[in-house]
Amino acid sequence: MAIITSVELNYLVFRYLHESGFTHTAFTLGYEASLNKMSIDGNLVPPGALVSFVQKGIQYLELEANLNDDNTDLDGDFSLLQPVELLTKDVAELRQLIRERREKIEKEREKEREKEREKEREREREKQERERERAERERDREQKERDKERERDKERGDVKVKIEEPRSSGDMDVTVAATNPVNEIPASQVTILEGHGSEVFICAWNPTGSLLASGSGDSTARIWTIADGPSGVNAQSSAPRPLVLKHFRGKTNEKSKDVTTLDWNAEGTLLATGSYDGQARIWSKDGELKNTLNKHKGPIFSLKWNKKADLLLSGSVDKTAIVWDAKTGEVKQQFEYHEAPTLDVDWRNNMSFATCSTDNMIYVCKLGETKPVKKFAGHEDEVNAIKWDPTGNLLASCSDDYTAKEIYTIKWSPSGPGTSNPNQQLVLASASFDATIRLWDVEQGIQLYSLTQHSEPVYSVAFSPNGEFLASGSFDKCLHIWSVKDGNLLKTYKGSGGIFEVCWNKEGDRVAACFSNNTVCVLDFRM
Repeated sequence: MAIITSVELNYLVFRYLHESGFTHTAFTLGYEASLNKMSIDGNLVPPGALVSFVQKGIQYLELEANLNDDNTDLDGDFSLLQPVELLTKDVAELRQLIRERREKIEKEREKEREKEREKEREREREKQERERERAERERDREQKERDKERERDKERGDVKVKIEEPRSSGDMDVTVAATNPVNEIPASQVTILEGHGSEVFICAWNPTGSLLASGSGDSTARIWTIADGPSGVNAQSSAPRPLVLKHFRGKTNEKSKDVTTLDWNAEGTLLATGSYDGQARIWSKDGELKNTLNKHKGPIFSLKWNKKADLLLSGSVDKTAIVWDAKTGEVKQQFEYHEAPTLDVDWRNNMSFATCSTDNMIYVCKLGETKPVKKFAGHEDEVNAIKWDPTGNLLASCSDDYTAKEIYTIKWSPSGPGTSNPNQQLVLASASFDATIRLWDVEQGIQLYSLTQHSEPVYSVAFSPNGEFLASGSFDKCLHIWSVKDGNLLKTYKGSGGIFEVCWNKEGDRVAACFSNNTVCVLDFRM
């Protein structure tokens, strides 16, 4: 380690005094310290050397104060200190001072975040109230239309009979009530996964194994190993502890890093997560952070792998979509077409995709092209979701304008040409804030069934891998499983919180759901 001598220090002070105009003081110091007898070459000492030397010492002390005893970073942001503090206190006192300031700042930030959360909850309550009022007005209007129709039938002497049987080719629009006894799944047959510290927004099964990923408002994603055998209260007793994928540094979470979306690649080897801090992250299935993707300037709402798993597509509040090189983490291309936040993205094939936004627009884009391949401007309100059908020929979109031209999400059945169920009919499912689910025959453009057993907004629907069943999750806390063939409700489970997402495992014998009460559940399904 380099050591400065008293003679060298005297020379630096001499130079400082001389450069600052204190000529007489500099002369006195030089005379008394016998600097003229020193062997220091003044030409090698740059101007301002003493000031630079002191500043670097202060910066070193400040850096040391921001480290733990083992030289690792203290939790939280780097903290700046005043020079007088650095000169009058030792490192231990400085570290304590930093901790106290950070605790104070964190408390103030938490108050602000709580205010924002309360505002968001209030906006959500107001939105849901408006949706209920709109739904009630719509029901009233439909009821009046039915009453008028019945009056006209009476005048004509007509009689109409409603037959609640499996659909025939002539059915156009059928509202399905539960005509058969519903098999309610008891809590004893459901595995509850606990560990998240906030609501769980999203979950997804690994496409090749028994791993289940979940993302939460606690700024973490988790990878659960689901035990073999029947689901139940004690089913996970011998399973490994979940892998916790932290999206923050330190001991406390940050709401700015809520995990908003996640997606497994086709091989099930990598998990991509998007969060509120605008960063996408790629993890191994063993929980190792492989890459952090930094380019977005706002929360990421949608994140999708292409089928080859060499590219990752993200959509953000910053109005853009980005295609990333999954191996290097580099930006392949950023697409800046929307005038408002990008809500959803979906690959058409390995090179082209679609995006939708709160600006009511949908763009079809292709890697390497500087302009959209196609654009759609038919919606009159923000477009919540988009999905290509299995062939990539049809694009479905849903919007707050109540067309399936408020609808929250849509899903295609894994059936028809190009799927593992080529002889089955292609069906589109839409879920709405009016608590209904509708199944559509897209070829004929008609509604097949309206499924009406939920009592609150439906946030998620998912088809089973064989395309024969549909799972739905709602804020009425109920997970329903329906028959796609006849629209009957087959099984139901009521949890302890609103449901944000439902998904099937690859075998189609298990369904997972994530809840607003910080839990994830897994239940068995066999017919």
